[in-house]
Amino acid sequence: MISGKKLVLLTSLLPFTCLATPTPDADDANALISSLHRPAPARTSFAEARFMRVLDKPLLVSGELAWLGGDRLERKVEKPTKETATIADGEVTQQREGKSPRSFSLKRAPQLQVLLDSFVALLAGDPSRLADSFDVSLGRDADRWQLTLTPRDARVAKQIASIHVYGAGALARCMRMEESDGDTSIDLLGDLATQMPADPTREGLIAQCGGAM
Repeated sequence: MISGKKLVLLTSLLPFTCLATPTPDADDANALISSLHRPAPARTSFAEARFMRVLDKPLLVSGELAWLGGDRLERKVEKPTKETATIADGEVTQQREGKSPRSFSLKRAPQLQVLLDSFVALLAGDPSRLADSFDVSLGRDADRWQLTLTPRDARVAKQIASIHVYGAGALARCMRMEESDGDTSIDLLGDLATQMPADPTREGLIAQCGGAM
């Protein structure tokens, strides 16, 4: 169920048409990103729906995401099977229940390095690191917001078209990744993870992310 490019934790905005035009004020985006800082270790529940063109129904997994400080991330899947994926010391390690661990160098997966940068930059509240890897735009509706991250690296853009982070105040509630091949992954985070529908749709989850804050 777990893929190398999806450790993390994250554009049809149904309930908020005013978010369709991102706020051009970079200072506003930087201030928001800075406000997202969480001390390590930072842990949150997640529920993910992965919509793939080759499947009639989305793949559903749930568990816990953790930033352990520095460039160390952990993604534990509890359902439907137990799996753990970690990034630490430049290596990615995947462990599935009942099987031997599998590891590979982060240098082999530039797209995973960019996802690491995005997740760490958000949890560390570091807008400069985020801007190194992404073009960043911000849309707002009162206390609600959406960050849109577009990869700068052409190699990464061949796999990841964009990442959208939805939240309210200083709390991220959803992350959506649009892959360049048309597949989509949507993660509900924190308390919202318990509200994953049994039979979700892409449009329904985007509306839920926008309307849940």
